[in-house]
Amino acid sequence: MAATTPATLTARALLLDMDGTLVNSDAVVERCWRRWAERHGLDAAEALKVVHGRQGYATMALLLPDRPMAENHADNRVMLAAETADLDGVVPVPGAPAFLASLADLPHALVTSADRNLAEARMGAAGLPIPEVRITAESVGASKPDPEGFLKGAAALGFTPEDCVVFEDSEAGIRAGRAAGMRIVGVGPRAAAFAPDVHVPDLTDLKVGSTADGSITLTALR
Repeated sequence: MAATTPATLTARALLLDMDGTLVNSDAVVERCWRRWAERHGLDAAEALKVVHGRQGYATMALLLPDRPMAENHADNRVMLAAETADLDGVVPVPGAPAFLASLADLPHALVTSADRNLAEARMGAAGLPIPEVRITAESVGASKPDPEGFLKGAAALGFTPEDCVVFEDSEAGIRAGRAAGMRIVGVGPRAAAFAPDVHVPDLTDLKVGSTADGSITLTALR
C-alpha cells in the first residue's frame, strides 16, 4: 500500500479558537448548560448539541426563540460568571502547550466566544499562555458563526483573510471561518463532520514550521 501524503497548509497568520481547540472545557460547559437547560424545561442533551462555539446569548436565542434578546444577554452574564468560577476539569487539549510554544515568534491571535475574564481563567487553568492579540466577546457585536471575530483577528495582525488559517472545533466556528474567507484546521471529534480543509484528532498530530519568506506551514501527521 502506498504511503499517504501528509496534508499541508501554508499561511501567514493563525487564528485560534479556545474551547475545544486549545482548552478542553467540555466538563464545565456541560455542567453549566445542563443546569440551564433543565431550569428552562429543555432537553439537556439536545441543548448541548448547539452550545459549542457560540456566545451564550446566541445559544439561548436558538433554544428559546420567543424570549426577548435582552433576557438572553442578562442570562448570559450570569452564565459567564458561573463558567468563570467553575474550572474543575479544565485541561489543555493534547499537544496545546507545545503547539503554542511553536507559535511564539509567529503571527497568531486568539479568537474566542468567551469574554476576557473567562478566556484568562480557562487558559490559566490549563497552564497555557494567552496570545498577546486576542479577540474576545467584548470585541465583537455578533457571535460565531458570524465572521466578525475572525475578520477582526486578521486585521489586528495585519493580514488579509486569504493569508489566515483558522483553528476550530465546532460547527459554528468552522462556519465563521469559512464566511470570513479563511481556510480551516479542524481540531477534535466535533470538527470532523464539518469538512475542514485539514482535520487533526488533537494538536499532537500537527507539525508547525516556517519558511524563509515568513510563511507558516501546517502539516497533519495523520
